[in-house]
Amino acid sequence: MRGHSDSVWSVAFSPDGKHIVSGSWDNAIRLWDAQTGQPALEPMTGHSDSVWSVAFSPDGKHIVSGSEDTTIRLWDAQTGQPALEPMTGYSHNVRSVAFSPDGKHIVSGSGDKTIRLWDAQTEQPALEPMAGHSNSVRSVAFSPNGKHFVSGSEDETIRLWDAQTGQPALEPMTGHSNRVWSVAFSPDGKHIVSCSGDNTIRLWDAQTGQPALEPMTGHSDSVCSVAFSPDGKHIVSGSSDNTIRLWDAQTGQPALEPMMGYSDKVWSVAFSPDGKHIVSGSEDKTIRLWDAQTGQPASEPMTGHSHRVWSVAFSPDGKHIVSGSWDKTIRLWDAQTGQPALEPMTGHSNSVFSVTFSPDGKHIVSGSSDKTIRLWDAQTGQPALEPMTRHSDSVNSVAISSDGKHIVSGSKDKTTQLWKTFSDYCTSKGMVFPFFST
Repeated sequence: MRGHSDSVWSVAFSPDGKHIVSGSWDNAIRLWDAQTGQPALEPMTGHSDSVWSVAFSPDGKHIVSGSEDTTIRLWDAQTGQPALEPMTGYSHNVRSVAFSPDGKHIVSGSGDKTIRLWDAQTEQPALEPMAGHSNSVRSVAFSPNGKHFVSGSEDETIRLWDAQTGQPALEPMTGHSNRVWSVAFSPDGKHIVSCSGDNTIRLWDAQTGQPALEPMTGHSDSVCSVAFSPDGKHIVSGSSDNTIRLWDAQTGQPALEPMMGYSDKVWSVAFSPDGKHIVSGSEDKTIRLWDAQTGQPASEPMTGHSHRVWSVAFSPDGKHIVSGSWDKTIRLWDAQTGQPALEPMTGHSNSVFSVTFSPDGKHIVSGSSDKTIRLWDAQTGQPALEPMTRHSDSVNSVAISSDGKHIVSGSKDKTTQLWKTFSDYCTSKGMVFPFFST
């Protein structure tokens, strides 16, 4: 998909998967037909500076964009015309925009330290700017029911806002003594978890804003990653202190002894789909699988990579783990034993930045700084197709559409590419070819 004249910062599929929207430093938003690869409309122009963030409304009828020009704009996805006047009021760039689950509101976060809620029907502020943070807002998230949203800031506080009124729903949640990196709601929406550079994890009552528990302490360095278990009963954290910890979300007490074994930073942690295991990837070149019930290694460390592990993911059925590394290889592991399920998948000539499974778990797609995307047979580890070679610079990210029919890639070459798979027509390997580029 070629057409943008500068870096592409944001891409998203429409809810029905038929279109792709892209936002660029060239100040334009473009809509692409995912079936033909052709522009669906003329470029949407109006922003006078870089477009940082684009998103579709839940019904796919509108596109919202946030820009360096300090405005948010709403566009008619059928015509590409502005749906309303620009949303103005920010004194700094708009870095993040999102629709509420019901599509009635848009929330935005800015470098001016405020959060704003907008009426998506009128484009008017639904509320006064939500000011209160005294430093950059790092993270915002809606509650599961869409009635509230939470924000975490470098000012060391967490704030809960009423999405109907824009007013603080509670007093600021204070306690962290360093920047708050991430905030998230529990699956039932009753609690908020936060992690910080102060080495702690905190759990807050989303109804009162009061600490639900004493701070979860134990990490001796910044907490880089936190996640709730699928049932909301536990929290897992990964830290620069080289450990992973599991916490009882009901008591805030360690549920297990620290999961130790790493010799360097833990970059990522994730629960398996059934919540029984935790997988982690580290600077020390290993992937580890942990029993979430005991905290014990579920298998020996998955070793073989000769450089840091950047990406790990479970297969949809939870039986396998895929990892991608700076050592140019992709590896598939048996999640039950921790043993390699296949020989390393080799072919990339430079770092593998991104790996993911297809929705049916039959294929793995990888993107690399060698400028190619590759599709692998997850049963054999063999290439399923020839490399996809149209990018002229590193492929930083790859994703597969929910129906498995398309792969989208983003690159340092300032383009996004859409690739169509034709597994319906070829029963052995299928086909992938560039559908269009921008």
